[in-house]
Amino acid sequence: MNITKEEYAGMVKAAAPKSTLWKDCLYAFAVGGLICVIGQALTDTYQLALGMELKDARCMTSITLVLLSAVLTALSLYDDIARKAGAGTLVPITGFANAVVAPAMEFRSEGFIMGTGARLFTIAGPVIVYGTVSSILYGLILCTVRMLT
Repeated sequence: MNITKEEYAGMVKAAAPKSTLWKDCLYAFAVGGLICVIGQALTDTYQLALGMELKDARCMTSITLVLLSAVLTALSLYDDIARKAGAGTLVPITGFANAVVAPAMEFRSEGFIMGTGARLFTIAGPVIVYGTVSSILYGLILCTVRMLT
């Protein structure tokens, strides 16, 4: 069977699923924005209701968002949200918490220590090590530059 490039391109176009790029972008924007709105509401609540300083309220907001996403991951709800919202759930701090907890939940059948405990740092370990080493190198470079000037 001989077909031309144009005929093949037409067959591929007819068989390919329709692009949902704009819809996916809208979901990602809406869910990512909702996460930010929840974060701002938490910060305001910590400041106004509990009388925290802005710095402490922001810290508590990060902790709360990480905790909420970890709980949603443990309940197998975060993946359902992420499947629809895509990058809207993966980019914020909640995506990191999901990436840390998901492998731990996947291997919980292997036990608390060798399953959940060992897998908890599959993603977080390299990130923490890279962040620590990078900050040390940055600090050394900064100190060196300041000493030379």
